[in-house]
Amino acid sequence: MLDVRRLRLLRELSYRGTIAAVAQALSFTPSAVSQQLNILEREAGVPLLERTGRGVTLTPAGHRLVAHAEAVLERLEQAAAELVDLRTGPTGPVRIGAFPTAVRALLPPVLTALADHHPGLEPLISEIDPAGVAHALRAGDLDVALLHEYDFVPTPAEPGLSSEPLLTEPMYLASPVTREEAPDAPSAITRWRDASWITATSETLCYAMTIRACQAAGFTPRIRHQVDEFATVLLLVAAGQGVAIVPHLGIADPPPNVALTRLPIERRTVVAYRRGAAGHPAVEAAVTALRKAVPPELEKER
Repeated sequence: MLDVRRLRLLRELSYRGTIAAVAQALSFTPSAVSQQLNILEREAGVPLLERTGRGVTLTPAGHRLVAHAEAVLERLEQAAAELVDLRTGPTGPVRIGAFPTAVRALLPPVLTALADHHPGLEPLISEIDPAGVAHALRAGDLDVALLHEYDFVPTPAEPGLSSEPLLTEPMYLASPVTREEAPDAPSAITRWRDASWITATSETLCYAMTIRACQAAGFTPRIRHQVDEFATVLLLVAAGQGVAIVPHLGIADPPPNVALTRLPIERRTVVAYRRGAAGHPAVEAAVTALRKAVPPELEKER
């Protein structure tokens, strides 16, 4: 009989690529992960891993077993959700992960709604970049999380996860106020091709979106500052430090000397959870609260 815990390790190896990364994510030592995977190979009766120098890759049999592991883990999530619903309903901890603008704009009303309607729940909020969400959900560090993608930067579907649309935001070019007539949206980016630009830090989706939006307009931006917090970005724009592209949720209370031009670019946010967990009472309660927290001006954008 194949051990579910070892199947989970094999699945994580297929996503993370190295035994060291699996060990770090799941709080094991690398030697313990290797030992458990060796046992799984003996249980399976066929080679699951191929040693390549100092690393490992999955064999065809290993990849096929990962596909079965996904199905097994999904059914276990469904079973756990049904048992919790029969036993207690929405009680206990529910771990919610979100990117910074969502934490500020959406999570406070979510916490209020959960306290009012589900006092037995204990929401635990973690600020996390969307790039780390899939691993955190699959590892069990989060139960519900928000992911987003931008035009120009689509994100592939994440194995082992289910998601549903939450909201769609327009994007804006933030620039210093001038006396000139405002350009139309399609030419707004091109107008600032020779300006300094303020972007998010490298390796973020927001950074990639700005770079690709500028490249689509025919130039590569000259980056002066890299800042992830949009309120700070707007203050830098107001100080004449450059221009930036910011999402709707990032423009609350902009400085008066910042012009915001709506662009034909959108950011789409989904709420994600482990596949099979949709019926879990805590997950259902959190998703419902998130939907009700969407600002009215974005409801029509869904």
